[in-house]
Amino acid sequence: MTATIAPPASLAADAPAPLPYGPRMTRLLPAMHRSLLVANRWFVVPALRAGLGPLFSNPVTGSLMVLRTRGRRSGQWRDAPLGYVIRDGAVYCCAGFGPSTQWLRNVRVDPRVEVVLPAGALSGNAEEVTDPAEWTPAMRALLASMGPIGRWTAGDVRAMSDDALRAHGAGVPLVRIRVTGLAGGPFDPGGSGWIVVNGALALLAVGWLARAAAHRRAATRT
Repeated sequence: MTATIAPPASLAADAPAPLPYGPRMTRLLPAMHRSLLVANRWFVVPALRAGLGPLFSNPVTGSLMVLRTRGRRSGQWRDAPLGYVIRDGAVYCCAGFGPSTQWLRNVRVDPRVEVVLPAGALSGNAEEVTDPAEWTPAMRALLASMGPIGRWTAGDVRAMSDDALRAHGAGVPLVRIRVTGLAGGPFDPGGSGWIVVNGALALLAVGWLARAAAHRRAATRT
């Protein structure tokens, strides 16, 4: 059984609304997308899945999570690092590349997702927000949580009127994830967080032993 997500009628016309990035950034989006695919696959996602989410949480970039969706063709888990905000017991994120964003297309076929947060992991059902009364404050909170990056891409959302924000962000789908249960996190059985922790401890131990050996060598020369 499949589930479809309709675009919010009050936020989008029959044709997809343009992305709110301006002409210069819009021209750069394809190159940015390709670069992000490489960085996400080989660095960001492995780091977040290894439990390094707290290192990515700061006022400049906001906080990052891993959204895990089922590939609509392969049926395999697909991971995407995303900014997020938590409101009223739900996790909110947005498809920054518009309706064609791959993870959003997966969600439209199968809304069951997993989310790896900096402090844990959960399973849930994802649904595009269609009610402007919910979309507006949630999108405002999400963009504001991204700090300078949010202001660079969307302007000062705190000063925007509700109508201006909806008009500005109509081309960016907002998704709500309602929690349905727990998922395996980096430090749960089967996770890879132990590799990072034990690797860091091993490096500290090697450094301490090397320093101790250097002190002993220096002592024997005197």
